Amino acid sequence: MSDWSTRLVQLARAEWQHLTQVQRSDRLWQMPVAAALATGLPLLVGAWFGHIEFGLVSSLGGMVFVHTPNTPMQHRMVVLMACAFAMSACYATGVICHFAPGWAVPAIAFLTAVVTMLVRLYSMGPPGSLFFVMAAAIGAYTPVQVEDLPRSVGLLFLGAFLAVLIAFAYSLWALRLRAPQEPPEPAPPSFDFVVFDSVVIGAFVGLSLALAQALGLSRPYWVPVTCLAVIQGASLRAVWIRQLHRVLGTAAGLMVAWAILSLPLGPWSVAFVLMGLSFVIEISVVRHYGLAVMFITPLTILLADAAHLGAVAPGPLVQARFADTAVGCAVALLGAWCLHDRRFRVLVGRPMRRLIPPRLLR
Repeated sequence: MSDWSTRLVQLARAEWQHLTQVQRSDRLWQMPVAAALATGLPLLVGAWFGHIEFGLVSSLGGMVFVHTPNTPMQHRMVVLMACAFAMSACYATGVICHFAPGWAVPAIAFLTAVVTMLVRLYSMGPPGSLFFVMAAAIGAYTPVQVEDLPRSVGLLFLGAFLAVLIAFAYSLWALRLRAPQEPPEPAPPSFDFVVFDSVVIGAFVGLSLALAQALGLSRPYWVPVTCLAVIQGASLRAVWIRQLHRVLGTAAGLMVAWAILSLPLGPWSVAFVLMGLSFVIEISVVRHYGLAVMFITPLTILLADAAHLGAVAPGPLVQARFADTAVGCAVALLGAWCLHDRRFRVLVGRPMRRLIPPRLLR
């Protein structure tokens, strides 16, 4: 074999190894159970009262549970209460943008930058700012009336509050089984890590949403969510691997979603399906990201569209979701290249530094 074909085979083997590598997990089995309850209980309540659409909004707030750190009780409760407030504020901002569509792109970009700064400043682990931005993006494209705004935000807050209570009960049990870790020290407020990276990430997330609107995609809110999920890699290589996982996992997940959406689902069955998906995601996400995405895809589709089951055929919905993923990944790869390019950092970072007082720079 020639040199170029040998290198190509080696590259293909390396990519395959990265794609199929499964990590070890030290999570307690009670954690996925609690996560499923945080996602599913609001839906069960909504099904009981005949308003599954209310349960879906509260279920989005239940995503606060996944931010539960493995730290002492007093620290994890402060973190979760702060996350519940931030999730509610992001969703409220998104819903307000629904009444001023022209502000959706700058608002999502600004929120992404600010939330990413805070997540990095306080050394919060995965999923980072993802669900806060997802709540804002979904809220921006949720058709509500002005008089329904307080109710929508209140429903999400109730879901987030329930997630905090579930996390408290789970923590009482988990801390008996395993000693907590020390809370992470806040990161030094360095310009490059906290400010520059966050602003660039926010700019490309906003760019992805603007591109989705320009292309006339039917559900543009999934594009910035996909972009943010991919661009957060620590290196360009990590972003590339994450993008492959995202695309392949979404492709497989769309088949799962198509099969689920083809079933005669009712409010109660939607609730139990979402609980099952949440359980599987929390088991697999720390082991293999691509495998988790295969179940994240149907879960996010149900969260956004379960209230309209039967009104939309599964085929067009699945095709739209894959188009959203492809556009989001393409913008994320471009953003990651800029983010990890030294010349870009110097060219853009130098004028940005002039806007910040020197005493705050490190």
